[in-house]
Amino acid sequence: MMDSILIATDGSEQASMAVDHGLDLAESFDAEVHAIYVVETEASYILTVGVSDEEMDEYRAYGEEVVSDVVERAEARGLDGVGVVKTGKIAQEVVDYAEEADVGGVIVAESGRGALEKYLGSSAEKIVRMSSKPVTVVRSP
Repeated sequence: MMDSILIATDGSEQASMAVDHGLDLAESFDAEVHAIYVVETEASYILTVGVSDEEMDEYRAYGEEVVSDVVERAEARGLDGVGVVKTGKIAQEVVDYAEEADVGGVIVAESGRGALEKYLGSSAEKIVRMSSKPVTVVRSP
C-alpha cells in the first residue's frame, strides 16, 4: 500500500504524462502527492555560460508554478498535496527528498536521448539506480 507518491516534474510535455500517471496512481491508493521540481545547478549550460542570481530566481519561480499546478490538481481529486523546489543535481535531490519524506514510490518521466545523455545517462536512469524506493518511469508515446 502506498501512503504517498513523489512525482518529479520539470513542467515539460513528457513530464505531464508522468504527472497524469502519478495522480491516477495516487488517487487509486488515496495517497498524498508530493511534487518536486529541481533547479539543476550542474547543467552544462549553467557551468559554461553561468547564470545570474536573477535567472536562478526565475528558474525557482517557474518551479514553484509547476509544483503548485500538480498540488492543485491533486487537491481537485480530493488528495493532499505538497510541492517542493530544490536546487542541485536532479537525481540526487529527487532521491534525497524521497528518503526524507519517506514516500512509497517515485514517478519520473523518461526524457529524450540527446548526445550528452548517451554518455552521462538521463536523470530518470540515475534515479532508478540510486533510489531505494520503487521508481516508475513513464514513457511518452
